[in-house]
Amino acid sequence: MLKKFASRKLWASLLGLLMGAGLMFGVEAETVSTVSGAVVAVVSVVAYIATEGRIDAARVASAAQQVQDAIDSVNGEDKIA
Repeated sequence: MLKKFASRKLWASLLGLLMGAGLMFGVEAETVSTVSGAVVAVVSVVAYIATEGRIDAARVASAAQQVQDAIDSVNGEDKIA
């Protein structure tokens, strides 16, 4: 479910809806444009950080498994796959 909130398509759709509603209710176009630009920038940064965090976590898990496999190999505890 959290992946859905990182979707740029979702945020673009919501921004489009909010921009349209804002303009419909008399909010100035410049204000709407500034707010939507800020939201897109923040969401992009958060999505990037979350994605990089997942990539780093996977890399650490892989390295930890390789270390454990090396330790098991040295101790003579070869896995039977």
